[in-house]
Amino acid sequence: MSVDFTVAIPTYNGESRLPKVIEKLRNQIGVENLNWEIIVVDNNSSDTTAKLIKDYQKSWHHPFLLRYCFEAEQGLANARQRAIKEAKGDLVGFLDDDNLPVPTWVSAAYKFGVDYPKAGAYASQIHGKFEVELPKHLEKIIFYLAINERGSHSLLYEPRKKGVPPGAGLVIRRHVWNENVPHRLFLMGRVGSSMLAGEDAEALLYIYRAGWEIWYNPAMEIEHLIPSWRLEKKYLISLMRGIGLSRYHLRMLLLENWQKPFAFLLYLLNDLRKVTFHFLRYHAFINSDIVAACEMERLIATFMSPFYLWYVRMMKFLPKIQFRVFWNRRSTYLYQNK
Repeated sequence: MSVDFTVAIPTYNGESRLPKVIEKLRNQIGVENLNWEIIVVDNNSSDTTAKLIKDYQKSWHHPFLLRYCFEAEQGLANARQRAIKEAKGDLVGFLDDDNLPVPTWVSAAYKFGVDYPKAGAYASQIHGKFEVELPKHLEKIIFYLAINERGSHSLLYEPRKKGVPPGAGLVIRRHVWNENVPHRLFLMGRVGSSMLAGEDAEALLYIYRAGWEIWYNPAMEIEHLIPSWRLEKKYLISLMRGIGLSRYHLRMLLLENWQKPFAFLLYLLNDLRKVTFHFLRYHAFINSDIVAACEMERLIATFMSPFYLWYVRMMKFLPKIQFRVFWNRRSTYLYQNK
């Protein structure tokens, strides 16, 4: 029997988070006529994730399957690629191990895929569920934590103007991914010392370039569990750095080859202008204003992005070369944690 829908949950050391997600999926409604499955992709965890899923499987008495697979090479891009390979449904919905779907998430995701056949990918409405009260001053940048609240009506994304949605809660057509997304993305996610983010956006831009639509479906609601440490300055600075460093690669994906040399110069000058203006405006507050510090980090990383990415590519051929990005030696008055 064919599978209508696959829910894929990439996880790394998620033994304490996975039970909440699985419980939400076990209580989905409106799926009586769907043949669907859940796949947990263990991304080389060092905890008891494998045992946890095995224990669930022993007492699993549901019409939909709970499957487990292992991906040894760490990185969210690798885990999602493994999920695509293992999935039996053509519609694959990605949930992170800190995403709690509403009871109608699966049925709403499947229905949208049927109703919008030109949608190669479509995103969920994502609400933040914070472990501690969200400080008022962080509201300006909270969307960087994969919060996706774009109203109660479906929305067609235009990546050239307003970017693409986060990967949490994203549904893709498996055949579209297989036909258009490289088996190995350049942006692999935050692994080890790598600061590069943007693996979700890279995959979506390949899908968009192939002529498929990308949508926002507000009926697919999830809560994103956000622990207190993700609101701390150290984490947010690191997050902004990764976002900025991936920017050049994502920009270039939207351009024709003949446009890239001209775009490089224009982007470089514009990014330098933004860094300069932001510094002149906020330099007296960067120590005390976390939002100003985060924006400065993102702008500097964006400016440095082409040079950093050239270095990453060069290191594939010259792995012994030692290199340090200049902000690792940046002035303490800019980014000192207090």
